[in-house]
Amino acid sequence: MSVPDYMQCAEDHQTLLVVVQPIGIVPEESFFRIYKRISAVSQVNVRDSQRVLYIRYRHHYPPENNEWGDFQTHRKVVGLITITECSSAKEWPQTFEKFHLQKEMYGSTLYDSRLFVFGLQGEIAEQSRTDVAFYASYDECETVEKRIEDFIESLFIVLESKRLDRATDKSGDKIPLLCVPFEKKDFVGLDTDSRHYKKRCQGRMRKHVGDLCLQAGMLQDSLVHYHMAVELLRSVNDFLWLGAALEGLCSASVIYHYPGGTGGKVGSRRAQGGSLSAEAGNRHRPGAQEVLIDPGALTSNGINADTSAEIGRAKNCLSPEDIIEKYKEAISYYGKYKNAGVIELEACVKAVRVLAMQKRSMEASEFLQNAVYINLRQLSEEEKIQRYSILSELYERIGFHRKSAFFKRIAAMQCAAPSIPEPGWRACYKLLLETLPGYSLSLDPQDFSRGTHRGWAAVQMRLLHELVYASRRMGNPALCVRHLSFLLQTMLDFLSDQEKKDVTQSLESYTAKCPGTMEVITLPDGLKLPPVPFTKLPIVKSVKLLNLPTSLRPHKMKSLLGQNVSTKSPFIYSPIIAHSRGEERNKKIDFQWVQGDVCEVQLMVYNPMPFELRVENMGLLTTGVEFESLPAALSLPAESGLYPVTLVGVPQTTGQITVNGYHTSVFGVFSDCLLDNLPGVKTNGCTVEVIPALPRLQISTSLPRSAHTLQPSSGDEISTNVSVQLYNGETQQLIIKLENIGTEPLEKLEVTAKTVNTKEKLYGDFLSWNLEDTLCQFPLKPGKIATFVVNIKVKLDFSCQENLLQDLSDDGISVSGLPLSSPFRQVVKPRVETKPLNPQESSKVGDFSHVKTLEAILNFKYSGGPGHAEGYYRNLALGLHVEVEPSVFFTRISTLPATSTRQCHLLLDVFNSTEHELTISARNNEDLILHAGECQRQTNEGSAIFSPLYPK
Repeated sequence: MSVPDYMQCAEDHQTLLVVVQPIGIVPEESFFRIYKRISAVSQVNVRDSQRVLYIRYRHHYPPENNEWGDFQTHRKVVGLITITECSSAKEWPQTFEKFHLQKEMYGSTLYDSRLFVFGLQGEIAEQSRTDVAFYASYDECETVEKRIEDFIESLFIVLESKRLDRATDKSGDKIPLLCVPFEKKDFVGLDTDSRHYKKRCQGRMRKHVGDLCLQAGMLQDSLVHYHMAVELLRSVNDFLWLGAALEGLCSASVIYHYPGGTGGKVGSRRAQGGSLSAEAGNRHRPGAQEVLIDPGALTSNGINADTSAEIGRAKNCLSPEDIIEKYKEAISYYGKYKNAGVIELEACVKAVRVLAMQKRSMEASEFLQNAVYINLRQLSEEEKIQRYSILSELYERIGFHRKSAFFKRIAAMQCAAPSIPEPGWRACYKLLLETLPGYSLSLDPQDFSRGTHRGWAAVQMRLLHELVYASRRMGNPALCVRHLSFLLQTMLDFLSDQEKKDVTQSLESYTAKCPGTMEVITLPDGLKLPPVPFTKLPIVKSVKLLNLPTSLRPHKMKSLLGQNVSTKSPFIYSPIIAHSRGEERNKKIDFQWVQGDVCEVQLMVYNPMPFELRVENMGLLTTGVEFESLPAALSLPAESGLYPVTLVGVPQTTGQITVNGYHTSVFGVFSDCLLDNLPGVKTNGCTVEVIPALPRLQISTSLPRSAHTLQPSSGDEISTNVSVQLYNGETQQLIIKLENIGTEPLEKLEVTAKTVNTKEKLYGDFLSWNLEDTLCQFPLKPGKIATFVVNIKVKLDFSCQENLLQDLSDDGISVSGLPLSSPFRQVVKPRVETKPLNPQESSKVGDFSHVKTLEAILNFKYSGGPGHAEGYYRNLALGLHVEVEPSVFFTRISTLPATSTRQCHLLLDVFNSTEHELTISARNNEDLILHAGECQRQTNEGSAIFSPLYPK
């Protein structure tokens, strides 16, 4: 016997083997369609009896295995069913002849046979025959099952007659010696009259009768015969048949203890009848191994009306513990014979199935380990694959998942062995996939993002590489990319620097032919491979939604109820609403984005690779609002630290927008990375409100930009800062161009001014304008420019600047006169020696600088378009920095009497503190020209004013 049946289980010992085979040309689909219906009739109740016959069907059975039918009768082909197609009467003789030839193959052991003919009609088909059934087509064969039941009953009749014939004690007849094929040559020339020989014949025949009783549904009788056979065969040291008798005893006991079967299909077998169920409560009792051999209790039909005797015979059954001990003993006997390797292997498999039912995994593993080392003949590659696959399934049944995966992987490698002319890479790939659970691997990357890593990473990486190689040999580059992506994503922490480079190079070579996508790959067997987003290339540590720049942030016009009350509720305050808002605030952000404006999200990322990482097509993934993402490309240095990356996009509609993640393209693999799948990412919230579109205002001025940046107390930022240097008393116009650079018309504009950071006393209006001239140009359409003019006039008091008068005489009265307007209109650059190093130092005590500073902020509040209708506006601020230098000082004032008592002469000493020549004009007087730094006296005639004197 050279071909093992790895699907054998203990309960197969009670089955009758029936082979179902096609004759001639029969479509495979049609054959297996009928075979499935035939094999459904697997157990039949015998008429007028409590016995049940069990049938085991095979569509292929090696004839050499049939030669071991005397050793174990369940290996003997007792029934043959052939299926053929015959379209005409002319083909019938040839078809029937083939049927007879097929019977001759198993002729020595067959009890009965049947021929099912499909397609033949006419006179021949109308003949009533027992061994032949005619059917018009495969669809019109309703009586197949009934024919099979009749066929099984005919098998039972033959079986029962053989059992009765062998079981009857014929003292005068010589008992034949049953042999296995390799024993026949060993018994040539033996003394057939010796007592030892006769005992051997009796023991083997008694074991054979036990097999027949077990097949005939007489479980208790078979137990008795097996016990007697064990005693007889042990006495003559017939170890091979002793092992068979012990195995038969184990099989009968297993059938008694486990009526559901040990083959893995629960409920596939019915209970054995009332006589067995009487002991159901005690079947696992340790003391049930007591042996009571009572040959006189055996009857012709196996039924005894004395129930007490029936219960007594039940004690011949082995206990669950003894079943395993007897299996060990039987296997040790089989091991003595080189030609019994298949029998030994199948016995190990049966014992493992029983131990799996008893949940004794460690002992089962010992049997399996023994099965691994059983040396059979030179197996074909297909037989090796089958052997390792069954070992894998058995290890899986006893809970040795990693061991199961080990043998499954060996089977997979065997499918692609070099000795095979056409390696089965598809079968190899399929078996490799089945090994994944045993190595704590799954094809879903989400399973690796929760908690610590499970399993041996080195083994897992080896297996993934083998999946990639098998996929490539199958000619499926998409599978190669998916498995390589999975390897890189899930095993990144365990790859060496060189392995990272090798994997990425392989990945790039595959994606050049077939880019990686986020599509689910469905295999032919229905298995789905989920997409593998590269959430670690680069690794994102935080995501922050950014507010719009200060000049573009929308503001809500205040209503009577205020900003914090929802207009959807009639109540000013509701605890329910407040509670729900509190929950929403955890995720919703307190600023708004504007439709049509560029919005930004900042990611802090770093590159874990030992080489430069190029990330292409990186953009945002959003929901809720139509959003145009503007992809970016970046290059991260090797093993970089945290690196800020800003992703931008433009919301096209209004409503709530949620940033769900980002998409990238790395090494040719497109990834959609969702924030929910990144447990370590910090975020300030993911949802923001998008309000209707507003216009965008851009301002430009006639003045140069200032290096001084104003810091208003309100915290607002100044978009533009300009500066100008004026002499005290000078007036200058600031021309501002207002350009609408948005897509909505600018409809409303309000301008306000505020002086900041100054303690100087101003005389008159510092800033003045006429807004009506500008509003006449509104609404300002996109791309249009309006002009706005602001008058800057500076009038300050420089009387405390004593350092300017240090060169003058101190007699007389020194007062400051009125500041005069300079005739020069040009902007004068500040002197280097008088320009303060820091503008804030000019206010310090003891500072001798004579330049004073004025700062002001012009606020432009504007709105328009749909945003204006919803009550939103924008605010744009312009910072103005003015440096004021003194111009003219009156250093001395004195009077002289005139010719008239009511007139007097007013003498003014005028000092020019500038670097320019000045002209002083007075009423009814000539102009006085003063050079830079010059002081002259000017005489003015005026009326005298007399005041009364009061006594002290």
